Amino acid sequence: MAAEPCLARNGQGRPRLEVADIFRAAGEAYRDRYVPTFEQRKVMAAIERCRTVALGGHLDVCTKCGREKPAYNSCRNRHCPKCQSLTQARWIEKRRERIIPTKYFHVVFTMPQELRALARRNPDEMYTLLIEAAARTLLDFGRSRLHAQIGVTTVLHTWTRDLRFHPHVHCIVTGGGLDDDGVRWIPTHSRFLFSVTAMSRVFRGKLLDGLSELYARQTLDLGGPCAGLADPAAFAALKDGLHRKEWVVYAKRPFGGPTQVFQYLGRYTHRVGLSNQRLVSFDGHDVCFRTKHGKTAIVEAVEFVRRFLLHVLPTGFVKIRHYGLVAAANATTRLEIARRLLLNQDDAPSAAPRELKPPVGWRDLLLALTGIDLLVCPACGGRSIERQPLPRRSPQPAPRTDTS
Repeated sequence: MAAEPCLARNGQGRPRLEVADIFRAAGEAYRDRYVPTFEQRKVMAAIERCRTVALGGHLDVCTKCGREKPAYNSCRNRHCPKCQSLTQARWIEKRRERIIPTKYFHVVFTMPQELRALARRNPDEMYTLLIEAAARTLLDFGRSRLHAQIGVTTVLHTWTRDLRFHPHVHCIVTGGGLDDDGVRWIPTHSRFLFSVTAMSRVFRGKLLDGLSELYARQTLDLGGPCAGLADPAAFAALKDGLHRKEWVVYAKRPFGGPTQVFQYLGRYTHRVGLSNQRLVSFDGHDVCFRTKHGKTAIVEAVEFVRRFLLHVLPTGFVKIRHYGLVAAANATTRLEIARRLLLNQDDAPSAAPRELKPPVGWRDLLLALTGIDLLVCPACGGRSIERQPLPRRSPQPAPRTDTS
């Protein structure tokens, strides 16, 4: 008998269907068909166990009305759709110290299709190369066009809306920069950063130069589908073809100011390949999920798991990086000078560090994000919740299919 379809939401608007449900149902079949990496196995295990009895938790008990509700611990894996909101909020709060009052631009650099097999085989090296080439391109244009140091924040994404492999870098760029002497802010055009065509060609040259260095040092894994590139002639032919091709660099509309930058950061920085909110249904065999423009995609559950795991990053890989004016080395020096100049405080004698706010507790962050106060009983409204620990137990092996 076919499993009863699992729909995406219940009456309270919370996701009923989760990526974890599909992993539990199709994970074994996926492992039989494919050979997941160590990182992929860890992600699968973390997502399947997240907020279940396997990780333990606590029992919320209202001392006023006696209501009891268990709450289980999160896996805190950065690929888990359920574990990003608080991490994201904390990150954004820290980034407030490096946002300056100027316009910001949004530029996207895309790795060409011909290099995707190499990227899947060598994610650490190729993702780093992509990020560095994009950032250095922007910094060089800031130097040559503005004669100033601009700020660049990069965010790596590796997916399309239907979870296919598509490495690209979103770059948040300051609309101007600080001159070498630190006495003048030099703005860009209010609606224009740099020529997209020129940036794409410089980006192409930087990435291919870096690729040649990796190849010459023999640090690339050229096994599997990349085996043919072990022949220097084949590698040279690949490079020649890429040199003749126009690469994709896309400049989006500029941000209106720091407020819009925060909205962008909240949507993009800690996003995973697919959120639980985009799932539509799962009938035990096929998964339906939303893509864009109101469209949906339907794929076999094992294929869904495969696509989701394509976007697992190498252990320790840093997907969000900061360059130029917003780099850590400039956080309390040149960045502060730029801030003072933009606030017409250029007569300040020095760039003293800004006073940092005390860290916000996770309950306060949850309250700010969702309006939920975990210390208030939802049944009687009393602020009388006590927490009692729950032991870890082995979870039930059967996938969740109950829609009641």
